[in-house]
Amino acid sequence: MTARIAKVERQTKETKIRVEVNLDGTGVSKIQTPLPFLSHMLDQIARHGSIDLTVVAEGDVEIDGHHTTEDIGIVLGKAVLDALGDRHGIRRYGSATLPMDEALVTAAIDLSGRAFFVWRVPLPKAKIGTWDVELAEVFFEAFARTAQANLHVVLHEGQNLHHIVEISFKAFARALRAATEFDPRAPGVPSTKGMLV
Repeated sequence: MTARIAKVERQTKETKIRVEVNLDGTGVSKIQTPLPFLSHMLDQIARHGSIDLTVVAEGDVEIDGHHTTEDIGIVLGKAVLDALGDRHGIRRYGSATLPMDEALVTAAIDLSGRAFFVWRVPLPKAKIGTWDVELAEVFFEAFARTAQANLHVVLHEGQNLHHIVEISFKAFARALRAATEFDPRAPGVPSTKGMLV
């Protein structure tokens, strides 16, 4: 089996991002961003997605965290896309509904090659630490666009912002893990078209 590993770098006038992924890892993470709560969420993706993940990011957080958050989503999405290669043998679909105390979130993903994003997680204008919670939507939209994935995230219950955002990242990680796994019963491309595009 070919190693499903990718490294992607992106540098703009606003950010400098390097991401490395191993889709067949064990959840080892090395995360360095100027946004501590986002770093914590990226660690959740690695651990709950069983993805080895390195993220080294610099950004203009003296303005706010938007550029850094979005660009990490962009680069992570591209790294996952590159690591998937031709996507032969993957399950393609993955979903997870997970609780965290009073919060309950479903994330569902289709690694179809067609980007689409639905966010049904109403959040107020607020911060967790130094991070604006509205940037969760920005991160996932950027990921879906560059990973060429159809991603839906839906909140069923929840009041505590930390719980809602954290379980959104954990549910996403579990869904991504399921979608990227190999299906021993379907070794070809998981589409009647014969290709994922």
